[in-house]
Parts: sequence; structure tokens; C-alpha cells
Amino acid sequence: MHSRTASAWMLLAGLLFATMDASIKWIAADYSPFQVAALRTIAAVPPVLLWIFLRGRQHTLLRIHWPLHLFRGVIALGMMVCFIYGVARVPLSTAYTIMFVAPLMITALAVPLLGERVGLRRWAAIVVGLLGVLVVLRPGMSGVAVLPGLALLASALFYAFAAITVRKLALRDSPEALVFWFLVLMGILAGTVAAFDWRPVPREHYPVVAIIGLTGTLAQIAFTHAFRLGEASQLAPLEYLALVWVVLFDVFVWHALPDGMTWLGAAIIVGSGLYLIHRDTVVPRAAQPLSGPP
Repeated sequence: MHSRTASAWMLLAGLLFATMDASIKWIAADYSPFQVAALRTIAAVPPVLLWIFLRGRQHTLLRIHWPLHLFRGVIALGMMVCFIYGVARVPLSTAYTIMFVAPLMITALAVPLLGERVGLRRWAAIVVGLLGVLVVLRPGMSGVAVLPGLALLASALFYAFAAITVRKLALRDSPEALVFWFLVLMGILAGTVAAFDWRPVPREHYPVVAIIGLTGTLAQIAFTHAFRLGEASQLAPLEYLALVWVVLFDVFVWHALPDGMTWLGAAIIVGSGLYLIHRDTVVPRAAQPLSGPP
């Protein structure tokens, strides 16, 4: 029973995250990436605070490891700004395809940063997955524009660093503190930069900004419930089903579909990720880096 409930929470989290990212794409062309990141924070902090107070967990917000949180805030800003810049210029499904390389990067970075051991087969899967990114980007050919593609690849790398930072922070700080300070620090940093080129937000964008904040918060809650009830090896493959949601957004909102090479690259990247999950199940490691949106 718990297994099915966990899977349902995970699928809901994927839909909510996709809705948030589609909303970000909807307004991303009208503002700087730093202002969009700041707006995401402004919209998300109130529902997050409500969630924290309803749980009676506000006392955990100050007992944290400040240096790592500050480091994570800088990484989170880089991740969001690069993602927003990229997603404003390519189809949402293409952006997600490139971001799917992040779990491969987490595995690679876990060797020097967490002291984990990665065997030859996992390294081979990582290399194959990176080749899949090249298939999507097709540098020098009529593929994804170079700068947006590289920005999304950089976002995936920032995501991997952030996930490993969360792995370390989760050993000492509460989940509520992780979510709250991720938003606040990213908002302060993004808002400081965006202030130099802040554009007024028209009323027609208010509902979109509200949707970004609400869906982002609910997605974090659903994601947390999923991993509280289910095993990582069971839930991790479901993250890739988010591609279904973003393809639907592309078709019905932007009337766009990925081309054949993008689908091929997606198959390579997702296949490599699923193989890593399989190896992690067959040959469990002593310490698993935390996956999922940081």
C-alpha cells in the first residue's frame, strides 16, 4: 500500500514541478533570469512558511549549518538563472532532456566530494549519458542553440552540486530549514542583482507568479512525502515520467514537439540514468547522494 501511495506522490510531484517550470517559461522572456528567480522566491516563501508553521517546525529554522547553506544558496542561484535563461529559448521538453543528465553528474561528483566508489560500468553509463547530451545539442549542426544548451548543461551541473550539498545538510538540518533557506538565500541573491534592472510586473502576470509559488511549494511537499513512504530505487525512475508532462505542455501551450534527434538523445540519457538506478539497486552503495529537486 505504501509503495503505491509513494508512487502517486512522486507522480504528483513531477506534474507540479512541470507546471511550475512551464509557468516560469511563460514569463521568462519578459524579465531577466535574476528577476524571475526572485519572483519565484517571493511567490513561494508565504506558502512555505504556512507549511512550516502548520507542522510546528519553525523552531528548526535557525539551528542550521550556515556556511553550507550560504554555499548552497549561491549554487541554487546559478542553477535557477541558467535554467531560466535556457528554458526561455528552447522547448520545455528539450530543457528537461538536458537536465536529466544531472543524476549522472551526481554519481560522478560523489566520488571526489562524498568519497563514494563508482565502478567501471557506472562510469560507462555516465559517459554514454553525456554523449546523449551531445546528440541533443548537436554542436555545429542544426540542433539546440549553443548558449541556451550550454546554460542548461551548466544548470544540471549546479543541480548536481546542490544535491550533494543537500546530502550533507540533511544529516544535521531539518527538511523545513532546507526548503526555507534555499528559497530565502536564492531570493536575496537574485533580488540584489535583479534590482539594477527590475521591470514592473503587470497584473496579468500576477496569477502566473502565484502559480509558480504554489506549485513549487506543493511539489516539494509531495516529493518529501514520496521519499518518506517509498524507497529511492522505486521512486527514482518515476522522475523521468516528468518528460510526459512537459511534452504535453509543449504541444498544447507552445504547439511544439521535440525533433527526432532530441528524442534519441533523451532515450540515451534516460537509459543511462535507469541503468545507474539498476546498478545502485543490484550493488548498493554505502552512501547515496540525495536526488530530486534541491
